Formats: sequence, C-alpha cells, structure tokens
Amino acid sequence: MQFSAPLKSNSKKIMLLGSGELGREVAIEAQRLGLEVVAVDRYENAPAHHVAHRSYVVNMQNKDAVLEIIYREKPDYILPEIEAISIDALFEAEKNGYNVIPNADAVSKTMNRKNIRTFAAEALGLKTGPYEFVTTQEGLKEAAKRMGFPCVIKPVMSSSGHGQSVARSIDDIPASWEMAKEARGDASELIVEAFIDFDYEITMLTARNGKETVFCEPIGHEQRDGDYVFSWQPMQMSELAKERSQEIAKKITDGLGGRGIFGVELFVKGDEVYFSEVSPRPHDTGMVTLITQSQSEFALHLRAVLGLPLGFTFYGSGASAAFKSEAHNYAPVIDVDDSLFSDNSFVRVFGKPEAHKGRRLAVALVFDEVQKALSKSRELITKIKDI
Repeated sequence: MQFSAPLKSNSKKIMLLGSGELGREVAIEAQRLGLEVVAVDRYENAPAHHVAHRSYVVNMQNKDAVLEIIYREKPDYILPEIEAISIDALFEAEKNGYNVIPNADAVSKTMNRKNIRTFAAEALGLKTGPYEFVTTQEGLKEAAKRMGFPCVIKPVMSSSGHGQSVARSIDDIPASWEMAKEARGDASELIVEAFIDFDYEITMLTARNGKETVFCEPIGHEQRDGDYVFSWQPMQMSELAKERSQEIAKKITDGLGGRGIFGVELFVKGDEVYFSEVSPRPHDTGMVTLITQSQSEFALHLRAVLGLPLGFTFYGSGASAAFKSEAHNYAPVIDVDDSLFSDNSFVRVFGKPEAHKGRRLAVALVFDEVQKALSKSRELITKIKDI
C-alpha cells in the first residue's frame, strides 16, 4: 500500500469502506455538505474514488490493512458500504472510539443472513417464511425436501445476488450447491428458504438520526438472479400493508440501532408482510430516489449520520432501470443515446474501470406515472452500450 499525507482540515471527515456506485452518490452528497471524504475499496478507480478527497486500495477483508487506514485518517464517521469487509476491524475501531455507521454490531448482523434472520425472527418476533441453515450438499437436499419446491438457496454471506438460486426440483440441488460457491463472501453455510407465494416485494427505506425515524414511499422492484434490474416508487399497496411494512421496518431498525438509512426488504401478500433482509446503508433499488425526492436516499443517509433533520418532499412517481454489461471489457466507454436526456429522464454513469457480464455500469431514471416510467426506462436502457 502507498499513502500520501492527509490534508489538514477543520471539516468533519467520513470514510467510505466500499466505493461503488452507491458510495459515489454518498460522497457527492458529503461534498455538498462540506465534509471531507476518504474512499476505500479493493480495486483502483472505484466510482467513489473519482469524487473523494483521497482514496485507498486495500484488501477489504484484511483487518490490519483496514485498521491501518482508519488509524491514519482518523475519520469522524466510518460508513461501511459493502458486505465483504473485515467485521473484526470495525469492532476494534469502534472499541477504540471510532463512530461506525450505524454500529459494528448492526453491520455484523446484516452482513450474515443467518445472524439477521435469527435476530429478526427469534429476537424480535418478525414474520418470516420458513428457513433452515445447512453446511453440506446432503443437508441441502434434506432441507430442500422439508421446505418444498421451489425453494430459494443463498449463501449466508454474499452480495448483489451472487451465489443465489432457485431449486425447482431435487435435480437442481447439485447445480445450486455449485452456484453458491460464486458468492462474494462466505459460502460455507447456506440458507434454504421456503418459497413465499408473495404478490410483490418492496424496499422500505428507513432513516434514523437519533431523534426521529422517517420512511420513504415504498419502492417496488424486479430482480433477476437475485440482483435488482428495475425499481419504481411508489409501490401501490393497501394502507394496511404499508402501515405493517413501516412497523416492521421501525422494529428491525430500532433493534439494530444507530444512525443512517436502512434498506428494509419485505415480501407482501395481500395485507400480510414478511421480513426478508435489511442493509444498513443506501440500497441499490433506492437509486430511483435520485429523481423522485427532494432529498435522495444518499442525502438522507448523510443527514441521518450527522443528526440533521430528515424532512423531504416526495416529488412524484418514477422508475429506474439498471444497465448491465454484456461482455468483459477493460476501461469500458459508455455510449448513451441522446434520447436518455429529456424533460423527465436522465442517466447516471458509474465510471467503473472494468466491465464483465452482468456488472451494473449505469442507471436510467424516469419521472412519470409508474407504468409509463417503467416502460420508458426499459426502452432507454436498450439505448446504452458499453464499448
């Protein structure tokens, strides 16, 4: 690792541990508030590196490497922005007086599906679908039989849908077992979930500043292979289902504690709501808030971290569509058709230094009635190319 001397500054300093497209938007909002930004990731020229005051490249799962940067920079706030990170480094930094957002224990619980599922279901009594944890392929077969087919199989630690699959029969189990090894994290243990016959799934963005909790309008989303491809806001749902979603979101975020924004993922069947997962940071489906709200999820995250008021205006409905690469490409150039820039739409290019099949490189955003916005966003991403 190479280091340059930190600049002397009287500003509050945040450190992003993870500097992808979501971290980039957090860094931009931090700059708007006059904060000093240090961006850290496992690869050079990560999106947030382009807009930070300083950047570092380290093995994010190496405790000593992460702590070395923390102790060197002495940030006021440490914002973990990815799951694949040394949790031991966060606990030690917090023990030594550093402010981890929302807190090291919350990051530890949420980065591991076993920890958060048992915490939500057993400690907080939240409604979830049936699930089991397994460590062997034979155990996976037996658990899948008990859960019934189809069932969802995920590594206990992964991100962006990596390693996740749906087994529709016992014949799919060997392939699901192999697919789990693709996880960005720990694939030594898997969670097997009974397939909930839900009507739709939502993200309930929930912000806490230590004084109040606020909710964004529910965000509907479509996933492929466990990763978001389209999202829209608001998701049309009954008032009762919405109230129950907010109740669950508040209960899980109160249980985790700390400040910042949380992406609470929920399954909805009629008026019944089931807890799925929660991320203690901005959520990829929440990129739609860049066009639908006066304060995006990224702005709300910074306000919450700083203990500032969380009021915002919901401008109206909109949709987002993720553009994903179709091939491996070093230093990809994103070619964007002029039609993406209109009176109610635009594109955000992430500036990733390398593309591979399925990697998100940009997002199209449309402000309109939900169905019109979705239709237009689907059309617009066909007019983006990486070359």
